[in-house]
Amino acid sequence: MADAPEPKRERSRSSLPDGVTISPDVFRPNRLPPGQQRTDQWPVMTSSGLPRINLRTWRLRVDGLVTRSVEWSWEEFAALPRVRVYADLHCVTRWSRLGILWEGVPTREILARCGGALPKARFVLVHAYDSGYTANLPLEDFLAEDALVATHHDGQPLTLEHGWPARLVVPRLYGWKSVKWLSRIELRERDRAGYWEMNGYHMRGDPWKEERFRW
Repeated sequence: MADAPEPKRERSRSSLPDGVTISPDVFRPNRLPPGQQRTDQWPVMTSSGLPRINLRTWRLRVDGLVTRSVEWSWEEFAALPRVRVYADLHCVTRWSRLGILWEGVPTREILARCGGALPKARFVLVHAYDSGYTANLPLEDFLAEDALVATHHDGQPLTLEHGWPARLVVPRLYGWKSVKWLSRIELRERDRAGYWEMNGYHMRGDPWKEERFRW
């Protein structure tokens, strides 16, 4: 039997290439939120197994309270301006993976391509190819400087297990808000519970406040 691959260790800030956005939480004296434990592994978390995705038919749509709705094919989305973000990932199940170098399209760029949010927009409902999975978050968190729709991590394309071909990454919130297998971004005036929120998870999910559950 072949040996299991060694877990990838955290990349240090000093080794980052120029032009990388560093998530503000990386500068905290203690980077582990309350109740979290660090791991160098990357556990695979899904709600209903892995979806089947075909890049020829893949689409990402942005609609709702935006100036104009936009839909991209994979080729069109892959051609958008890209950034790299160095950030930590905190799962509500109490593991944290530190120092991931994400690459993808900033959420601010995505919204700008739609002409911006309409004045009444306050929340985002994010949809996935994962059997109708959704997650909600405030528009302010969606547009954070370190938020992006990622296609790569640590210099490699995402694997299917971790959200290939594109996933949302919002480092300031628990990982269930960073929706894998992204299909649609819907801007809304009123908050609406997503999949895990309807099953008792917190409506916002700030790991530094331990916003794990609604009750």
